[in-house]
Amino acid sequence: LYEQFLAENDKLKANLHDTNIELNELKVQLEKLTQRQERIADRSLLEMEKRERRALERKIAELEEELKMLPDLKADNQRLKDENGALIRVISKLSK
Repeated sequence: LYEQFLAENDKLKANLHDTNIELNELKVQLEKLTQRQERIADRSLLEMEKRERRALERKIAELEEELKMLPDLKADNQRLKDENGALIRVISKLSK
């Protein structure tokens, strides 16, 4: 009977040892997967930041172009005001 318990105890110890080895392997795999996911997430975040930066750079370029056109638009606006004033004076003289 003692030998049976001893044999079963050895068998259980072997099973426990195998289970511990498997557990450690699974922990290593989990750690690798976790690190891989973190790298993927970091890359995704970096790509998203790059896209946002490119979008902001395009918007800045558009706004700079609009700023370059602003003096011309102001000049056109003043010219139209002057023409409008001249036309009002002509209409005023014609209606007398």
